Amino acid sequence: MSDAATLRKQLKIKSGSAKRLYKEHRLYQKEEEDLKRKLDQYVADNAEEWDIKNTRRMLEESGKMITDSASRLGAVVQELRELVLAAEQDPELTQDEELMKAKEALEEVSV
Repeated sequence: MSDAATLRKQLKIKSGSAKRLYKEHRLYQKEEEDLKRKLDQYVADNAEEWDIKNTRRMLEESGKMITDSASRLGAVVQELRELVLAAEQDPELTQDEELMKAKEALEEVSV
């Protein structure tokens, strides 16, 4: 396999990974927001201590997952940026569809 073909394949893989991890990260953030609302509601309603304690535990777990997914996303985005730079140096890939998709993925996840 040529360098251009290998680079094209890596661009596709890393773009997909970046999009998937971004989606995962957003889901964890939404889950955390929902759990905060739920916890506030439990406290306001004087719910059972077990419900409050369990929701706090789940909220803490979501926070850990947000941190983890953010670090994994950051690593993949950095690798994708490096691949995009390398692909831009290759004359075969300057107008390649995978390179364009990779650039779009970078814009999408680098909010």
